[in-house]
Amino acid sequence: MKEHARQLRKNQTEAEKLLWSYLRNRQIEDCKFRRQWPIGTYIVDFACLPRQLVIELDGGQHAETITYDETRTRFLEAEGYKVIRFWNNDMLSEPEAVLQRIYEQVRMEVAPSPQPSPRGERE
Repeated sequence: MKEHARQLRKNQTEAEKLLWSYLRNRQIEDCKFRRQWPIGTYIVDFACLPRQLVIELDGGQHAETITYDETRTRFLEAEGYKVIRFWNNDMLSEPEAVLQRIYEQVRMEVAPSPQPSPRGERE
C-alpha cells in the first residue's frame, strides 16, 4: 500500500499538482495536509488527519465508478472523516472557488460552537 501511494505521488494529475501547491506547508489555517495517504484499504488524494478532512479530486473516470466512490466515502465517514470532492476541471478552471470551499470546511471544523451562558442569559 505504501509503495502504491508513493507511485501515485510521483504521477500526480495537473489538478493534484495545483491543489498540492496550495495545501502544502500549512498554507490553509496552518493545517498539515498529506497527499496520497492510505486510510484503511484506500488511498485518498489529500488528508488533514488532525481535522479528519479528506479532499478528493475526481477525473472523468469517476463518472463510471460512482458506486465505488460512494462505498469509499461511506467507509471514510464511518472512520470519522469528512470527505469533500471536486472535479479536476474545477480545480484547473476555478481554483479560487475550490480553495474557498476547503477554507470554509477547515474553518467549520475549528469554529467553537456557541455555548449558552450558565445562567441562561445571552452573552
